[in-house]
Amino acid sequence: MSLGLGLDTGGTYTDAVILDLKHGNVLQKGKVLTTRPDLITGIGKVIDSFDRDLLQQVSIASLSTTLATNSIVEGQGCKVGLICIGRDFDDASLADRYLRVDGGHDINGNEVVSLDEISIRNFAEKIKDDVDCFAITGYMSVRNPNHEIAAAEIVSKTAEKPIVCGYQLSSILGFKERTVTAVMNAKLIPVIDNLIKSVGKVLAEKGLDIPIMIVKGDGSMMSIETAKKRPVETILSGPAASLTGAREMTGLNEAVVVDMGGTTTDIGVLRNGFPSINKEGALIGCYKTHVMAAEISTTGLGGDSRVFLNGKKMKLMSSRAVPLCVAATVWPGILDDLKAATENSEKVRESIDDNHAVSDIEFLTVTGSCPANHLSGLDRDLLKLISKRPYTLKRAGELLKVNVLEFDVPKLEKNGLVRRVGLTPTDVLHSERSYKEYDYRASDYGIEYFANRTGLGKKEVIAKIKDMVCSKISMSILSKVIMDETGSTDYCTVAEDLLEKAVSGNEGKDFSCRIALNKPIIGIGAPVNAWLPDVARRLHTDFIPMKNSQVGNAIGAVSGCILESINILIEPQKMSSSSQSSCTAYSKLGRFAFDSVDEGISYAKSEGGKFVEESVMKAGASSVNTVYDIKERTFEQGNSTAVIDIVVSVTATGKPRQMI
Repeated sequence: MSLGLGLDTGGTYTDAVILDLKHGNVLQKGKVLTTRPDLITGIGKVIDSFDRDLLQQVSIASLSTTLATNSIVEGQGCKVGLICIGRDFDDASLADRYLRVDGGHDINGNEVVSLDEISIRNFAEKIKDDVDCFAITGYMSVRNPNHEIAAAEIVSKTAEKPIVCGYQLSSILGFKERTVTAVMNAKLIPVIDNLIKSVGKVLAEKGLDIPIMIVKGDGSMMSIETAKKRPVETILSGPAASLTGAREMTGLNEAVVVDMGGTTTDIGVLRNGFPSINKEGALIGCYKTHVMAAEISTTGLGGDSRVFLNGKKMKLMSSRAVPLCVAATVWPGILDDLKAATENSEKVRESIDDNHAVSDIEFLTVTGSCPANHLSGLDRDLLKLISKRPYTLKRAGELLKVNVLEFDVPKLEKNGLVRRVGLTPTDVLHSERSYKEYDYRASDYGIEYFANRTGLGKKEVIAKIKDMVCSKISMSILSKVIMDETGSTDYCTVAEDLLEKAVSGNEGKDFSCRIALNKPIIGIGAPVNAWLPDVARRLHTDFIPMKNSQVGNAIGAVSGCILESINILIEPQKMSSSSQSSCTAYSKLGRFAFDSVDEGISYAKSEGGKFVEESVMKAGASSVNTVYDIKERTFEQGNSTAVIDIVVSVTATGKPRQMI
């Protein structure tokens, strides 16, 4: 029996499974809270929960992680020296040191300006002790990478630091996006390298000397050797693993996959058995890249989303709160505070700003150590107070003898110093007893408080919050598929009205609206069985319950295949309908001229196939399946059709030999 260890480090939980790779059966599963910033503590803890004898039979491990995405969004990573050849980079501040030098090629790959080698050598010598890595991109390097290659050779002789070249990561035109991708890749090299070493250390401590794979953003796997060179490709690997896991556990090739975690809900689509890929490149933070990753729509809604009252109005926020039921498990003393709040007849004050609204059942707790600078004396006093146990703003004000309006909680939240404790969708499930992981008594008090303040019954409060959650998920799904189909979510008033009627089921004065998904919905995550059946009903489709959905990402992490692809562009020298026209082929393999288009295509299939097959085999595949796709762009020229260009896409896939 061949066993695999699947690991997923999400924003809230770290999940793991031991999977029977032949039959797809989950033999053991585990879930612990993600430990930030040291993710390895959580990984070690969840592995420790497994049967040691069973663990010793594991032959391969695979990891999906949010580490790369989080590092980019949070501005982390190593110091990068960026060299741009032939063009300025608008976002040079993304790098730590920057040089623009003469050089570059035209769209046909011909040199337009010779490379300024002296400036490159002087720059590398000057900053080699100030940076951890170099990124090099050249204008039109996808048509001729010679200047990038030459610059990399100069830097390597001057500074013993990792070097990333843009042509190695992208074959798509777009200097800015290619440069962003190269800089991000450079920044992530030590981040992913540290993760790989740490996971390897954890496995070694458990007596496991096994290969480690990492999930890419398109859902496929890559070896740790490849991940060290191209870590940027692990961006969005977590959501991509959920799509792979959904396909593996249900056998469905067409579905909308909804991965609901504690912080966010990720929505993706399976088409023909594979995640739908963003062919324009993934958008990470505010940066457009050339990373080919699953096309994922992320909504700020999860089990830990903040539900609160502003006056008598119930609101569902995208900001996160520690669920009352979880908090009461950690700090049992808050149960008395919650009970007292439900018995308090004081009216809830309405606030213009939701983030400044004060509630008797919302508490504050610290997230970590408090920096001494940039904080006022009151800020430091508040942090010191709530470091012992969570307090409501009202109680904190009484103890510190200040008006609650003097506290700037949104600022402390933005700086990552405090987090709220309050009512969440997780509490709703605990109160109705459909989920029983933590202390449901705290959730009951929270629901009772809402009922007392709104004049509704407790069942009505639960129903109203569930309606808000399901409506938001339903609208997010529709936004995702509408964007995929039309390329836009720029709704007019009429469209917004139709969508609201379709999602809510409410009828207007004279008409109603019904929208049906053409695909079933698969849910990933612990709470999906409580939410998605109603979502599927609203969208007139089927909900497919998935066994072990709470660890679906970890299943997906160890269920994929190794994949490598290359695109080779062939341009005829003269637009012609004849396949005998001379041509030039462009790719990361270089620029080559041929006497005919047929020869160019033959070269692309042969050399492209050799490149991807060798890459997949080197990554550990036992056998390789290679697929060729040839697409022509043409236009009508008189009575004939002329060829503008041809793209030969070659893709090789294979399962790791340990998974066979």
